[in-house]
Amino acid sequence: MSEQANRRPPKPYRRPQKDPVRMLAFEALRAVDERDAYANLVLPPLLRKAREKGDFDGRDAALATELVYGTLRRQGTYDAIISACIDRPLREVDPPVLDVLALGAHQLLGTRIPTHAAVSASVELARVVLGDGRAKFVNAVLRKISAQDLDAWVAQVAPPYDKDPEDHLAVVHSHPRWVVSALWDSLGGGRAGIEELLAADNDRPEVTLVARPGRSTTEELAAATETVPGRWSPYAVRMAEGGEPGAIDAVKDGRAGVQDEGSQLVAIALANAPVDGSDARWLDGCAGPGGKAALLAALAAERGAALLASEKQPHRARLVERALAGNPGPYQVIAADGTRPPWRPGSFDRVLMDVPCSGLGALRRRPEARWRRRPDDLDSFAPLQRALLTEALSAVRVGGVVGYATCSPHLAETRVVVDDVLKKVGGAELIDARPLLPGVPALGDGPDVQLWPHLHGTDAMYLALLRRTA
Repeated sequence: MSEQANRRPPKPYRRPQKDPVRMLAFEALRAVDERDAYANLVLPPLLRKAREKGDFDGRDAALATELVYGTLRRQGTYDAIISACIDRPLREVDPPVLDVLALGAHQLLGTRIPTHAAVSASVELARVVLGDGRAKFVNAVLRKISAQDLDAWVAQVAPPYDKDPEDHLAVVHSHPRWVVSALWDSLGGGRAGIEELLAADNDRPEVTLVARPGRSTTEELAAATETVPGRWSPYAVRMAEGGEPGAIDAVKDGRAGVQDEGSQLVAIALANAPVDGSDARWLDGCAGPGGKAALLAALAAERGAALLASEKQPHRARLVERALAGNPGPYQVIAADGTRPPWRPGSFDRVLMDVPCSGLGALRRRPEARWRRRPDDLDSFAPLQRALLTEALSAVRVGGVVGYATCSPHLAETRVVVDDVLKKVGGAELIDARPLLPGVPALGDGPDVQLWPHLHGTDAMYLALLRRTA
């Protein structure tokens, strides 16, 4: 019998099968990479479309969400592991291939999906979106990754802590080295605290609702869905995992909203800070997208005060209008630049200036931001932050109070800005913000306040309160 006769006939070509969950996760990651989109904005419409087509149920949506956010949070760690499994620099691998590999790595190392299922599903995805040739490369790399668990891989690819603490923490906890360094400087202390903070950045954050006073109550929200009380804000409830905020009537009506408890505390502290004299005119000078403005407007209405909500970007100003719609008290929303304001100096009794920043305090919610930001971004924010705080101090009358807030703990965006403006402007003093956050522990030496995910269960919001004295 000839050699040709002994050969087995080739296997018939099998068309790759599309897995809706992994296809959706891949689409979301590509949008984040190609369009600098944010996963929390990209993912909901993709999930909604999949549900409408009948492709998804609740478990599918939960898995897709975990794949997207888990892959983004652990991207630095997975990149280091993938790099150890290939024979070329990571930058020479096409980004779509890296996305498939990272999705596969997360399934292998960060979930309970069985190894064979994680590999086969990822290879099938690669066949669909990359083609059979590159699918073979994906298969080979993922089989190497599957040989060890996450702890073993981290021990192999992370430098020892005693030789390079920051690089060790960067690989283990999947943060860029410069972010590790900046957070450590802001937090202070030793290894335990920074490890707890970096680990908290990789935890899935709870969904927190705010019952806007005079419009809804925490009891109404608790009756509408499964919740537990907020930790610190009297207006907060925390939703059970898998809950749908948009299904709650009070949220649909704008009487309640989704708002991190740290953000709520900033608005509450400003509203409760003592002022000398009148208390009728409040300003939110950087109001978009409207969460703090809606809470401030509700608090102002209870006292008969009026809120002016100003936002530079017209599309964000429209979001503010939507958030404030139906507020019982007087308010106005305008599109205006807070560094060139249309209002006269000394017009307001209370001013909130929640300035644009690096967003390093919200890495739990926007994990892709850690890979997108660069140290020199801080230089571009610095002049704007100083200008906005300077104008806020001009806008408030003598005896009134300004709240300077950022969703960043970076010292260059917090204390350095406040100190510089106080020295330059004069006629203002810091007041102790800590008594205005009753019951909240670990607020430091004051007078300003820095919240932390690992200590307070909130985003890393910063607040300084300043009283105009002259």
